[in-house]
Amino acid sequence: MSLTENLGRTALLKVARTSEFGFFLTDGEEDVLLHKNEAKQSYEEGDELEVFLYTDSQGRIAAADKIPAIQVERYEWVPVTDVNPGLGVFLDIGIQKELLLGEEDLPAHKGVWPKQGDLVYATIRVNRNNRLYARLATDKVFEEIAVKAGNEDFNKNIQGHIYRTAKVGSWIYTADGFKGFIHESQRGREPRLGERVEGRIIDVKADGTVNVSLLKRKHDVMDQDAETVLAYLVSRNGAMPYWDKSLPDEITERFQMSKAAFKRALGKLIKEDMIYQEEGWTYLKKDEDRQSK
Repeated sequence: MSLTENLGRTALLKVARTSEFGFFLTDGEEDVLLHKNEAKQSYEEGDELEVFLYTDSQGRIAAADKIPAIQVERYEWVPVTDVNPGLGVFLDIGIQKELLLGEEDLPAHKGVWPKQGDLVYATIRVNRNNRLYARLATDKVFEEIAVKAGNEDFNKNIQGHIYRTAKVGSWIYTADGFKGFIHESQRGREPRLGERVEGRIIDVKADGTVNVSLLKRKHDVMDQDAETVLAYLVSRNGAMPYWDKSLPDEITERFQMSKAAFKRALGKLIKEDMIYQEEGWTYLKKDEDRQSK
């Protein structure tokens, strides 16, 4: 196999000669430069080493003795280093040259493009001009590497990265190796491609894939709503003209929550002996009133 055919892969080459800016390697027919910036150590003429082959900014075949985990037909999670709205996103594959994941392979909606630090699961593709680009893993690829979830995983907290996103929902690969789907109703916002998210499993399907929710559990939401009501009470010196019989529109306008959520928050605060209600008003109990009980 020629050096060109090995682009995006590794090759075992021999040092033909050295120079002040690197090492010229050969397969016996073609030579390629291992620049000193891409070399982990120094080599001598006759040394044999495994290198990764890529094309430099001028389209020439070059070598690196740092072997990326991502190669042609080999997938790995790689971090995003930069975003160029006119080109795509750049990935760090472990060598000096970053790999471009082109705009045509990214979501049409730029608002869910990966940001710096996000991780995408990708491989390397070589185009007709022998340039190297990234290619995202498809659903089929994730099906091949995923493990099946069991009934014991229902309601389990998970974390993972988004590998596909759309208006109807997002697809996630979890740290446990589960392949999952997040319906649009189960996310507060549409997460980015490559974003790390946390959620819980709300359904384990017959094929071992899972449905995931990124929404907070009910008790967590209630805690947050109760804190919102409590903060408002404190800001009004412990009294507010709202109670559990206030109109829904008034509650939504003031607290940005439904009347049902508002009543649950009040109920929690009453149960914790933090507030009381009288004639359309809610009051914050003083410390001495609470301690006297």
